[in-house]
Amino acid sequence: MPELLIELFSEEIPARMQARAEADFARLLLDALKAAGLDAQDLRTASGPRRLAFSAQLPARSADLREAKKGPRVGAPDKAIDGFLRAAGLSSIDQAQVIKDPKGDFYEAVIERQGRATLDIVAEALPAVIQAFPWPKSMRTGTGEMRWVRPLLCILCAFNGKAVPVAVEGVEAGLLTSGHRFHAPAPFKATTFEAYTDGLLKARVIADREQRKTAILNGAREACEKRGLSLVEDAGLLEETAGLVEWPVIVLGDMDKAFLDLPAEVIRLTMRTHQKYFAVRDAKTGALAPHFITIANIEATDGGMAIAKGNARVLSARLNDARFFWAKDGEVPLYTDERREKLKQIVFHAKLGSVWDKVERVRALAKDLAPMVWASISASNSPPPFTGEVVAERPEGAYTSLEAFLAAIDQAALNCKMDLVTETVGEFPELQGQIGRQLYLSALLPPAGEGKLSIAAAIEDHYRPLGPSDRVPTDPVAVTLALADKLDTLAGFWAIDEKPTGSSDPYALRRAALGVVRIVLTNGVRLNEPSSPNDGRGGVLLRAFSPFARSYRQQVEFDMPEAAPRKAADLLAFLADRLKVQLREQGKRHDLVDAVFGLGDDDLVRIVMRVEALDAFLKTEDGKNLLAGYKRAANILAAEAKKGDGVSPGWAMDQAAQAEPAEFALREALSAALPKARAGVQSEDFAAAMKALAGLRAPVDAFFETVMVNAADQTIRRNRLLLLSTFCEGCAAVADFSKIEG
Repeated sequence: MPELLIELFSEEIPARMQARAEADFARLLLDALKAAGLDAQDLRTASGPRRLAFSAQLPARSADLREAKKGPRVGAPDKAIDGFLRAAGLSSIDQAQVIKDPKGDFYEAVIERQGRATLDIVAEALPAVIQAFPWPKSMRTGTGEMRWVRPLLCILCAFNGKAVPVAVEGVEAGLLTSGHRFHAPAPFKATTFEAYTDGLLKARVIADREQRKTAILNGAREACEKRGLSLVEDAGLLEETAGLVEWPVIVLGDMDKAFLDLPAEVIRLTMRTHQKYFAVRDAKTGALAPHFITIANIEATDGGMAIAKGNARVLSARLNDARFFWAKDGEVPLYTDERREKLKQIVFHAKLGSVWDKVERVRALAKDLAPMVWASISASNSPPPFTGEVVAERPEGAYTSLEAFLAAIDQAALNCKMDLVTETVGEFPELQGQIGRQLYLSALLPPAGEGKLSIAAAIEDHYRPLGPSDRVPTDPVAVTLALADKLDTLAGFWAIDEKPTGSSDPYALRRAALGVVRIVLTNGVRLNEPSSPNDGRGGVLLRAFSPFARSYRQQVEFDMPEAAPRKAADLLAFLADRLKVQLREQGKRHDLVDAVFGLGDDDLVRIVMRVEALDAFLKTEDGKNLLAGYKRAANILAAEAKKGDGVSPGWAMDQAAQAEPAEFALREALSAALPKARAGVQSEDFAAAMKALAGLRAPVDAFFETVMVNAADQTIRRNRLLLLSTFCEGCAAVADFSKIEG
């Protein structure tokens, strides 16, 4: 099959845009080709600092099309007829044929289109794709109104070895492309993807981004091993550097050892953010070494010595700045009255007060959450292992009482935002939390004392998780503080009606909600009163809303008793949506989450336990058949209710009425199974509850096979409807089966 090869060659494309652009280019081209009747095979793509490439196998021409398009019924309104004519490309209804049908005659149009040459289709589709390309940021280029990320210099477009006649804003397509800007700038010809990638490789360009990433990673590891070092691997930095170079050359540089007295986070961030360097460690000690890895785009004649020295000078200047800021911040403890007053001057949000106002709200909410976290972790037989560079003791060892735990949480909350007004975080905002932890630890005298390391870890980790791949805090103080911080943010923006929309989430509230979900599930935190099963749906969230009662800072205007429960329920539904996303990524069905949430439960841990048990149950034959039986029973009850003959609350089973054997068997099975199912739910043994329901499969099947529900005798009919109602209510104790698809 002939091959289509396209390359769009431009000035440098920002590294962060390349992977998305590569995917968008393939998607837009495939959609355009498919719309023209062409199905692509053997798709291959590539992207780099100066190019996007696409290759696919296509037929020489699109197939002839003959399609029957069904229209409205004969005698339909003129508006429907006109819409059908436009869609079918007809000028008169007389051009359509009338199809006879017992339900009513209707019009049908037979659309016939001859196939077109693929060369012509590509020549038509490519300019449209280029003009509509969804760059996040772009600039005007060419001779007209076309926008591209950077000036578009050249288009390579070949099909079956021939140039496709394409011109876009003064840039004409051909069969030529260019290699490395410095090593091999001369153009060369390519008509297939193999020739294209081989030619680029000879011209010092690795076309495939994954191959560039592999070359960088392997080269950096090898360079480190030769010097007794180990690479500090960084997936994000690897992705970025692969988008900055076409021909990666590894250069190992040296830095002044004196800078190693700075916190490791400051050194790594300076290297990563400002210079795109990889940090390295001593292979034996694991401590940061006074070296770095930088990725050059050229093979220097001196082996990169000049590049290394130049980069070392720039890094020294950056680290000198960091040393100055760190030294100034380290002169005083983390918490000071001066820093507190500065936090009062920083606006968190115009309607939600200052950052210090947020600190006070988080302190109060963390105290409310602490007993729940304490009870959840104390009840766990095997608490999750602690993670992070500061390894806290287990809660039973670090805190001998709830009072000590509360005191640690209060200290962590008091200090958690203080580093926002430090000089170091002002220069390196990405280090918020980490600098706070370092400053808190630097003021402690050994031994640190009960819970101090845990407080320090919480100051850093209360921001986590920062994204879907970031680690989740597991230290109990950090868990409590992270939940309080995120729930306060969510409740605050819900209070002022600044919720995310489908296309906008400026305050990263989806990320905060997903963070709550991940923290709760990872640590098994039960967000309800430890002394009672539940304090009402959204009870914990109501406490998060309590500071935003009417006229909070004269900005929030809602009546707490009336609006807060509604807003809390709405926020809980938002958390449920994030939970669905989380479970869907784990392969769970979203309708099962709906079925469990339909019960009114707000305990995310219990919800997941139910979902997992329900998912396992519905994968069995018993589960599938029982669901079908439930659907049938629910439909019968709904139909009777619609006619006004549904089950009445005052009805009672007439045991004396004549019963079919299958009817009697179902009654006995329900009497045995439903108490076991309810007991399993009560003890949170949802697998046992599902097993109890599974025992109903055979009697339910037999009932529907042999029993007529709508019997002529009203007493018997009433008994049978009550049986179905009891069956549905028993299922509802486990989940809302009406929300389950299938």
